[in-house]
Amino acid sequence: MASPKENFRKRAARVRRSLKAVANGRPRLSVHRSSKNIYAQVIDDVQGVTLAAASTLDASLKSSLKTGADTEAAAAVGKLLASRAKEAGVTEVVFDRGAFIYHGRVKAVAEGAREGGLTF
Repeated sequence: MASPKENFRKRAARVRRSLKAVANGRPRLSVHRSSKNIYAQVIDDVQGVTLAAASTLDASLKSSLKTGADTEAAAAVGKLLASRAKEAGVTEVVFDRGAFIYHGRVKAVAEGAREGGLTF
């Protein structure tokens, strides 16, 4: 029987495998959430570099947030990431939810990034 960590990794790999089939060279907006913070980054898989990143631990966000573990914080991370990605010249991405379901904080990051101007 597979351990929970193995199941998590398999689920994330399955999502990424399906994303690569439809990406058409677009960068990937990857989201990771922990119990206390949320992290997002735009990754160019062709070159293997991170183009933009944001999290609730950023100094510009941390002071204005009550906590890093709610949907308001996640939406703020999405907006910040979108502005940083636009500075890097990225407007279209593929959303990578990883092994997390598209609900709650993960969904809030996506909606914040859309409000910030990213299309996916």
